Amino acid sequence: MDEKTKKQIELHVAGATIQHLSPFAELEHYTNANKIEPEFIKKWCVPFYMFGINNADEFIRNLKPIRTELNLEVVKKLLGDFNWRTRIVGAYFASIMEFKTVEDIIGIHLLKSQVCYAGNGYCLTLATLNTQNGIEYLKKYLEYYLTRKELHYEQREAMCALKWTDKINGTNEMGEYLNLYQDWVSGKYSQDLNNSFQGFEQQMNNLKRIKTA
Repeated sequence: MDEKTKKQIELHVAGATIQHLSPFAELEHYTNANKIEPEFIKKWCVPFYMFGINNADEFIRNLKPIRTELNLEVVKKLLGDFNWRTRIVGAYFASIMEFKTVEDIIGIHLLKSQVCYAGNGYCLTLATLNTQNGIEYLKKYLEYYLTRKELHYEQREAMCALKWTDKINGTNEMGEYLNLYQDWVSGKYSQDLNNSFQGFEQQMNNLKRIKTA
């Protein structure tokens, strides 16, 4: 197997299933200096990534024995790895611990959309932190990715995150993107925002449960 093929396989496994050029390609993103150890992944990623926060009871059960060890260093290490599994768990933990210091890391990861699935976790974190800075990341994401009909990324989740912050803040940021969203889904995707928001809301409620467990 040549090196190019090997690299493509590694990227696919990590979650870089679709690679595209975007205006965010040159943004400097956070990355670890060294590859993280298998023991670290086994402890901090494996028990949490597959079902994530959709199974709050299992998440709580797995987190409880190591909860006191969960800190900013662990979260940044997870977010700095080029893999959707570690990154989405890092986003979950950032939400649970409300680590605002990683908001820019997560916002840039969202904009660059380097790996699949993790974007859902990023949107949950930005909604949890509910800062103007985080809201701007969501808006910037939608302004670009809703114009890319061929890319089926986390447009729906970003819309839900804005709807969540709108409910808290008494704003209507999401409303500005409804026409773009309807145009993006027309004829290709069946994504009812009301149903999607119910699922997003359940995940946010699960995060609250985990946070206070």
